[in-house]
Amino acid sequence: MEQGRAHDDASAPSGTRDQAPSPVRTQVGGTPRVPEQARGEHTHDAARPAPAASATPSEPGVRRTVRRHSVRRQILDALRTALVSGELVPGEVYSGPVLGERFGVSATPVREAMQQLVLEGAVEVVPNRGFRVTERTARDLAELAEVRALIEVPVMLGLARTVAAERWAELRPLAEATVTAAAGGDLAAYADHDRAFHGALLGLSGNRQLVMVAADLHRRAQWPLAGAPRAIRAALVADAAEHSALLDALIAGDLPVVRTLAREHFMGGAG
Repeated sequence: MEQGRAHDDASAPSGTRDQAPSPVRTQVGGTPRVPEQARGEHTHDAARPAPAASATPSEPGVRRTVRRHSVRRQILDALRTALVSGELVPGEVYSGPVLGERFGVSATPVREAMQQLVLEGAVEVVPNRGFRVTERTARDLAELAEVRALIEVPVMLGLARTVAAERWAELRPLAEATVTAAAGGDLAAYADHDRAFHGALLGLSGNRQLVMVAADLHRRAQWPLAGAPRAIRAALVADAAEHSALLDALIAGDLPVVRTLAREHFMGGAG
């Protein structure tokens, strides 16, 4: 159990409350170290709004806003990695102050990052305690897969009829990156490469809103991963192989195979 002293942002001296060391100490061995259990926290101690940027970028308030945004982004990325890798355990409650101590920052950017994860459905607020990692059911994952298939499969089939083979071939390194990550059992790296592959594929449509919506659904489907490590690794290896097979069919212009592989990829795989 993590025994670090939990502190609240309100106790920090004025002018230092939202600052953090740079670079943020968010990773140990590639992923963040996080406590196994939560410590008490009052979630109603909300972070104060960042100072308004009213003039030139040289003003102190603007620099503070940019620095704060950077720290929050680093913390958000670290928390996302911890969710996918399983370091943030489904059902466990984690507090902003304790995670802040682990990352070497105040609780404010942690809470802000957690609020983004609330919007994404990865965690939920537990009043006066912190944030609980959402426990996904098989039905949740199946519903997300169905929605993704309804969006991405028709787009993929439409693109298969119009995109030249050489454009599909340009995606080969992205597909190979998922294979490498899966073979190494690197869950966080696989999640990143998986989203990159699907994002680049859909990006050929030229529809930015489609890419954004699909990316949000994709991220929701990726965490938290549950199950035995070997089972997860086997699923990722199979999923990555489908990327390569799908790309082969798209390059060949084989629409029936594209249709079959695309549907099976969403309904039976990890992403």
